[in-house]
Amino acid sequence: MTPVGVPDRSGGHVDAEALARSWGQAVRGTSHVALSRSELDVLLRGLSERLLRALRTPELDRADVMAAGRELVGAHFTEIASLDRTLEHLGTHLQPHAEPGRLIAVLSALAVGFAGALQERTRHELERITVSAFDARASVERERWNSEARFAAVFAESPVGIGVGGIDGVIIDVNKALCRMFGFTAEEFAGRSFYDFVHPDDDPAVWEQMQQMVAGQIEYLRFDKSYFRADGGRISSQLVISLIRDPGGEPRYVVAMVEDVSDRRALEDRLRHQAEHDPLTGLPNRAVFFERLDAALADPAAAVGVCFLDLDGFKAVNDTLGHSVGDELLRVLARRLDAELGPDGHLVARMGGDEFVVLVHDGADRDVLTGVAERALETVRRPVRAGGRDLTVTASVGLVERGDGGASAAELMTAADTTLYWAKNDGRNRRAFFDRERHLADIERFAVAARLPDALERGEFVVEYQPLVRLEDSRMTGVEALVRWRRPGGLVGPDAFVPLAEESGLIVPLGRWVLEQACRQAVRWQDEHRADGVGPMFVSVNVSARQVREPGFVAVVEKILSATGWPARSLQLELTETDVMATTGEPLHVLRELAALGVRIAIDDFGTGYSNLAYLRDLPVHVLKLAGPFVSGTGGAEPDDVAVAVLAHVVRLAHTLGLSVTAEHVETARQVEQLRTLGCDLGQGWHFSPATDPARISEMLRAGSAGRVG
Repeated sequence: MTPVGVPDRSGGHVDAEALARSWGQAVRGTSHVALSRSELDVLLRGLSERLLRALRTPELDRADVMAAGRELVGAHFTEIASLDRTLEHLGTHLQPHAEPGRLIAVLSALAVGFAGALQERTRHELERITVSAFDARASVERERWNSEARFAAVFAESPVGIGVGGIDGVIIDVNKALCRMFGFTAEEFAGRSFYDFVHPDDDPAVWEQMQQMVAGQIEYLRFDKSYFRADGGRISSQLVISLIRDPGGEPRYVVAMVEDVSDRRALEDRLRHQAEHDPLTGLPNRAVFFERLDAALADPAAAVGVCFLDLDGFKAVNDTLGHSVGDELLRVLARRLDAELGPDGHLVARMGGDEFVVLVHDGADRDVLTGVAERALETVRRPVRAGGRDLTVTASVGLVERGDGGASAAELMTAADTTLYWAKNDGRNRRAFFDRERHLADIERFAVAARLPDALERGEFVVEYQPLVRLEDSRMTGVEALVRWRRPGGLVGPDAFVPLAEESGLIVPLGRWVLEQACRQAVRWQDEHRADGVGPMFVSVNVSARQVREPGFVAVVEKILSATGWPARSLQLELTETDVMATTGEPLHVLRELAALGVRIAIDDFGTGYSNLAYLRDLPVHVLKLAGPFVSGTGGAEPDDVAVAVLAHVVRLAHTLGLSVTAEHVETARQVEQLRTLGCDLGQGWHFSPATDPARISEMLRAGSAGRVG
């Protein structure tokens, strides 16, 4: 037979036979059961299969589980200890392997079935014996004595609390189980009324039904009820009340059977709490948050907002100080956030990891959300004592209002997550509001990133070239290779996709392809124009810091130069100023190896960062390419004297360091003249030519052999 079980959420399997064996050990000796060990194993095996089936089926068959509880009573497991051991054992053994909500429902149904069967068993026995006792008046004395003796035995020894009262509600007699349950003696019970035991949680409709019962209109009532013990403690019970009539059919007595289910309710409450709360921080968990968010959104007029918070640099805490310190930090911050925001009616929940979320649904507008976010940020910033040291952390917060982020809970949380990402990217320790236009731009950006790998495979990239012109005589001495993406609608410039390629790592194969294309094209130009008397030229190719850090980058460059036949001395590799100035360790060694091969290294967009010019002498750099802002102030209608002076100083210092200077974004003849006067070596820009195709560069080379460019 194939074993029946339930899959473990971590991939394991719970076997019905093993569960039955351990269950049998747990309940053995709790009730007087006339079953052999093998018979008990068969019974519990069948019940285990039904419970495991109930845990894994999409729709819970509650009636089947209740029937399993009734079968336990039918096998004479009639003591409360049997139910207590059963619930404790099943709850402990099945909790790691089942969804908490489903497990609670299954155990509850099992307990209800057990309690119902036990009450029915006791009620039927009492009714049978009670009726027999009344009939005994017309029977022989011996039979009356036997009936009364059986009634007395059942009444006195029943594990269920039993009380008998008149139709006026006054208690006539109680058994030992009821006395133990309430902490009263039989004498203290006697003469009191059922109505003395009203509890604040009682449903008023129950007492109306009691009135109907003593009037003979209702025979039987079953409901849950709470009581106060003599010591003030609380009892959770399942109560069954039956009306007993005399032989003439008139209401005579009321019999109440009270089963104490406090332990079972406590187990259910504990399991429910575990299912709804984060075990580390005690905050409501993700499931509760979404349930509350759905409920808030169900009211179309409700103003709902979400404040999504993530700690900045929390991974560093775990990595350097250990996970125990990280856990302590999370617990402290969780308590603080709940204490700060919870009293105002905001739900603070833990989403997982170092993420917290606040649901604001009472007048949540932009101002309210801003206030919540600022209070949350300030709460997180306060130092935390954890692991024997004071820690200070910050957080980033994404804010979204209903309507801006979407109509459903999932859409609202997606928008909040996106906005949190913006706050992180914008510098951390701050808040950001959802912006639909920015969101749509991000979607387009991600769509572009997703298409990049296939675009490279399909050959959708092309390389254009922009002349590098010697300012002294306006002759083209080199070109810069610029990659473009040919998409429907035209060519897309590198600004739109190169940053995405760098993030994804696609810049490595793309950069290798551009370098190879540029070198091959340069060789073709050289062969094509050898007879035209064109002098030596170089080709300049942009590379990213990601490429330089890639293992074997020098070998890749050497292989391409060898395969294409382009000399290393005629290759220039450009890195941005920020990338070059951040180059240390192995990447710096890579640049030195390239320079040793004869490759020239250029700093692109120089002037956009905060370079220490003196540091340049220690780097294997040959060329400074001045950024557009440097150049734009030199050739206007009224040149900026300060800008001209600064540029002149940079050019002189670069030449002192043995560096060549190239001016980018040269747009006018006036700029050309000014840059030539200041001593710039090369110029690049629309004044000479925009980036163009290889055929146009061939024409310019041909013209340049006889004249100037631009």
